[in-house]
Amino acid sequence: MAIQVGERVPEGTLTQMTDKGPAPVTTAELFGGKKVVLFALPGAFTPTCSRQHLPGYVTRAETIKSQGVDTIACLAVNDVFVMDAWGKGAGADGKVLMLADGNADYTKALGMDVDLGKHGMGVRCCRFSMVVEDGVVKSLNVEKPGEFKVSSAEATCGL
Repeated sequence: MAIQVGERVPEGTLTQMTDKGPAPVTTAELFGGKKVVLFALPGAFTPTCSRQHLPGYVTRAETIKSQGVDTIACLAVNDVFVMDAWGKGAGADGKVLMLADGNADYTKALGMDVDLGKHGMGVRCCRFSMVVEDGVVKSLNVEKPGEFKVSSAEATCGL
C-alpha cells in the first residue's frame, strides 16, 4: 500500500555521492527535524525526467528553499554513479540532493514501485512528489502513468 498524507515515512537507507565517494544516507538523517521536498521519477536521463522534472526543481531551488524548505531531494531507482552524473549534468549540485535507490528497496517501502519491464526498465519508481516535515508526509502528489502534471516544482510548492 502506498504511503499517505499524515503518515511517517518508512525507515530506510539511500545512497548519495560525496567528495569521498558513495555514502549512505538514512531517512532519519534526511527527514529528521527538517522540511524536505522529495520528488521521485522513473529514471535518470529519461526524456520527461531530464527535460522537465529535474530542471524545474533545479531552476526554482532558491525560491523553494526561501519557503522554509531545508532540502530538495530527487529519488530514482538508479545507481549512485548515474544519479551523480545526471545531477552534475543538470546543474543540481548544491540545489538538489540526488538520491539513489539502486534496488528499489525504499521505493517499495513507500509503495511507489511500478513494473516497467515491458519497456526494458524493470522495477522503477512512479513519478511523484511530497513535502515531508520531520518525517511526516504533509502533501503527496502522485502522477497517473505517463503524465507530468501534479509533481512539478510549480505544483508541489505552489509556484
